[in-house]
Amino acid sequence: MKKIRKNYSLEFKIQAVSLSEQRGNVSSVAEELGICKESLVNWRKLHKEGKLSKEKQISSDPIREELLRLRKELEETKLERDILKKAVGIFSKRDG
Repeated sequence: MKKIRKNYSLEFKIQAVSLSEQRGNVSSVAEELGICKESLVNWRKLHKEGKLSKEKQISSDPIREELLRLRKELEETKLERDILKKAVGIFSKRDG
């Protein structure tokens, strides 16, 4: 049987982390919110490292989108280059 993976919003994660930090008990907070204890522990770790914040997500989104766009463009350009190289090879053989 396939496991269904739940996706939680950034706001939910941040609120869960702050609630667990206020109460100091990860297990009870996780049970109360209906989430896995390990997930909450991971979110706390990310929060401590500064990787679970709204500011970081918002500022990195345009950069990430630009990076993905440029990678896609590079892949298309490489494909076009390879096609042109093959075409030059084919046409030079016909001329000779």
